[in-house]
Amino acid sequence: MSDRVDAGAATAASDETAFVLDADDARILAEVGFLAAGRGDMGHADAIFQALRAVRPGRAYPWLGLALARLNAGSADEAVRLLEQGEASAMAERGLLAAWRGLALQLAGRKAESTRLLQACAQDGEGGEGVALARSLLGLHNQTNDDTP
Repeated sequence: MSDRVDAGAATAASDETAFVLDADDARILAEVGFLAAGRGDMGHADAIFQALRAVRPGRAYPWLGLALARLNAGSADEAVRLLEQGEASAMAERGLLAAWRGLALQLAGRKAESTRLLQACAQDGEGGEGVALARSLLGLHNQTNDDTP
């Protein structure tokens, strides 16, 4: 009987779900998902972030949640793969996902690849959170373009 209920609940999700889940509800779900990700609880984090990915396509935070769960579970290579996928689907926030991928590469022991990616992110002319994260990871966060010592 519970299988029927679960199957019915799964089919109840539709394109209309994106309109039913308002921004505050999505934020609360994301916060719960990030708590699970922080513990490396991939099962719960995946359930939440896969659902958020479906109702918020093109956004970076579901991909970040999926990747953080793997990083905290010790699966950095899998996090790298997920962040690559995220970059392809969340184009508007690609720089942020690329910077996080640079961190994941570092944690996966792929330092040279990480450094190259982070340097490219840090030089992105569009700025934003991805540039700030990349610069910080490279130790450049205190450097500015002016002549202040």
